[in-house]
Amino acid sequence: MLSTLRFEPIQEAHIPAILAIEGRTNTAPWSERSFRNELDHPHGIFLVAILSGEVIGYGGIWLVIDEAHVTTIAVAQEHQRKGIGEKLMVELLRRGQEKGMLCSTLEVRAGNDPAIKLYEKLGFTISARRKGYYPDNREDAIVMWLYDLEHWEPPRA
Repeated sequence: MLSTLRFEPIQEAHIPAILAIEGRTNTAPWSERSFRNELDHPHGIFLVAILSGEVIGYGGIWLVIDEAHVTTIAVAQEHQRKGIGEKLMVELLRRGQEKGMLCSTLEVRAGNDPAIKLYEKLGFTISARRKGYYPDNREDAIVMWLYDLEHWEPPRA
């Protein structure tokens, strides 16, 4: 079934599906305006995951000097735990490499163990904790870094 999975840059037509996923997966959701800003972000890469013609996930990075900063990533709940998030992260990191990024960073909710495990599998390491980072419930954020993105290879399946 994942044979039809593809990634493409965000387009205006994707925004309703993205907002639907965002509303179900994020307790502090991005606004529609935030996603619209990604349509033509000059230093960003924002991809949607499409399976059988349906938007089932999305993610983005901002290119900050030599750093690929992961801004958001989500997969529709009914498609989680199938490897789609990992494939999307790999695609984002690969595209960051192609743009000359040397490292990557992200923040993740301290209680999101599945995401933390995925990021560790991809080579990220925990570097800090930001107390009360998330506005909806004051949950801490774990700051993670992937160093040496220039030579990074995704884990073998």
